[in-house]
Amino acid sequence: MRPVIDVQGVHRIYETEAGLTHALRAVSLTVERGEFLAIMGPSGSGKSTLMNILGCLDTPTAGSYRLEGLEVNSLDDDDLAEIRATRLGFVFQSFNLLPRATVLRNVMLPLTYSDVPAAERERRAWKALKSVDLPEEYYEHKSNELSGGQMQRVAIARALVNDPALILADEPTGNLDTATGDMVLQTFARMKRRGKTIVLITHDAEVASWADRIVHIRDGRLLTAEQERDYIARAERKGANA
Repeated sequence: MRPVIDVQGVHRIYETEAGLTHALRAVSLTVERGEFLAIMGPSGSGKSTLMNILGCLDTPTAGSYRLEGLEVNSLDDDDLAEIRATRLGFVFQSFNLLPRATVLRNVMLPLTYSDVPAAERERRAWKALKSVDLPEEYYEHKSNELSGGQMQRVAIARALVNDPALILADEPTGNLDTATGDMVLQTFARMKRRGKTIVLITHDAEVASWADRIVHIRDGRLLTAEQERDYIARAERKGANA
């Protein structure tokens, strides 16, 4: 079975007034179907750039990205938009819900861009909300009437409603307290047990520990766990000698 994500030798270079910025350097990464992967890195490490490429929001300067065997780099803007709408689910730190729309309408939103009939859209939204264990009594509430943890569950349900091949979560617990964040991570763990493929971006080691596998990114390069430990040890020695 081919991997969901197959990234080979990806570079991302931006042109700025100060010159060229190498955001990603020869990144190679494979994520198998049903895997829960965490990508850890500090601010400026390149993790957001990598997430944008995985989410078809940006394209590499060089290298190859295949999503379920499809070479993404060869697609035009319309094709990329369709991939984002039908094969990817996004979960953001800030939830990105419509505050005056009901929970059910928020979850149905991705389906409005397809030819799915209204009754089927509502059925799928109910199913997605059930899968994240949000009680039915909240389905007709407006999203701004919910707690942070409830809003993130709605955001996860919205990411699931199209039955995507891949769920991308960018710091999904960043705006939540520890207990509420754990509830959200338990939801991801249940999704993984149901066979969903999840890539989570975080700077928090405790959040990353929920994943099956952790990769580290520094200065645009992916590091093994041993390389990451060596990097930290060198930084600590340098700080002690300063």
